[in-house]
Amino acid sequence: MTDIEYMRLALQLAESVKGRTSPNPLVGAVVVREQRIVGMGAHLRAGNHHAEVNALNMAGIDAKGSTMYVTLEPCNHQGRTPACTERIIKEGIRKVYVAALDPNPLVAGKGIKKLEDAGIEVSVGLLQSEANKLNEVFNKYILTKMPYVILKAAMTLDGKLATRIGDSKWITNEASRLKVHQIRNETDAIMIGVQTVINDDPMLTTRLPEGGHNPIRIIIDSHLSIPETAKILNTKDAQTIIVCTQDRNVEKQKWLEKLEVKVIVSKSKDGYVDISDCLAKIGELQITSVLVEGGSKLHGSFLLEKQFDKVIVFIAPKLIGGTNAIHAFGGKGLEYMSEAVNLDNILIEQFDGDICITGYPI
Repeated sequence: MTDIEYMRLALQLAESVKGRTSPNPLVGAVVVREQRIVGMGAHLRAGNHHAEVNALNMAGIDAKGSTMYVTLEPCNHQGRTPACTERIIKEGIRKVYVAALDPNPLVAGKGIKKLEDAGIEVSVGLLQSEANKLNEVFNKYILTKMPYVILKAAMTLDGKLATRIGDSKWITNEASRLKVHQIRNETDAIMIGVQTVINDDPMLTTRLPEGGHNPIRIIIDSHLSIPETAKILNTKDAQTIIVCTQDRNVEKQKWLEKLEVKVIVSKSKDGYVDISDCLAKIGELQITSVLVEGGSKLHGSFLLEKQFDKVIVFIAPKLIGGTNAIHAFGGKGLEYMSEAVNLDNILIEQFDGDICITGYPI
């Protein structure tokens, strides 16, 4: 195997636990001695051993004089676990390939320097772009303390989220819906507007054949108008957070809190929850990623404020028409084409006839 293949294996190990390590990064490590893999590891969850330690534990005495491939710069500070650089030095690793530097100010090149000062050869940048993309959520959160926001929509070919009477089951097919549950499984939180609760009464859980992680459920409900009978209030599958403004029903808030629903009072903008303040308060809870699933008005608010990092749109080859049908991105919208959000790094996938387009705002 080549250096690239060893590092690609480390990246695969890191990706295998996507959605489980928050607020920590995804990291994989491979230890190689005399062209033989003697250790492999990934960071499995916050508070557990880091990937380097797991790989070194597997390698045992074979670690001495070996080469390590790690997807993110080894930490050089004591957190919930000891510094990985100390362990690497102690085990007598000869050379370390690092895919990407850690943007965390506590690390930020200090791990590399520590290894080099100990006489270990370090090479940085092997499959760097792949490593940075893998940790796009962590990289944003560690620098801004704001969650990584993914706008997800499912619409017909003519851009409708639902028919003129609000019927939306189902726009996309089973393969597309399965993909959405896979995305939920990898995300800290899922967000919808209260109108979607009123219209669809969703559970917002992850339903995969093998089970999965249920993200925190966040409802944007400016005035606390959520129905008391909503399923999301009467199930304990995941934590539920409702974000409102100061102009809310205080008695309703007390009732919700008795149900163990966390109510966050955000600043208001034009009478509704201010998106920027909402995201800042969510970030304070160490929620590093949010999947915004709508509806139309909420999508429109995020678009208008340009408060998102990725867009995932599923398009079904269906036409329903109707001037009063619900658009995927509602609200007042942008006024000029020059204000339109352009997307880059486009990925186009197909799910049994549905088209999925993923892009990043420029």
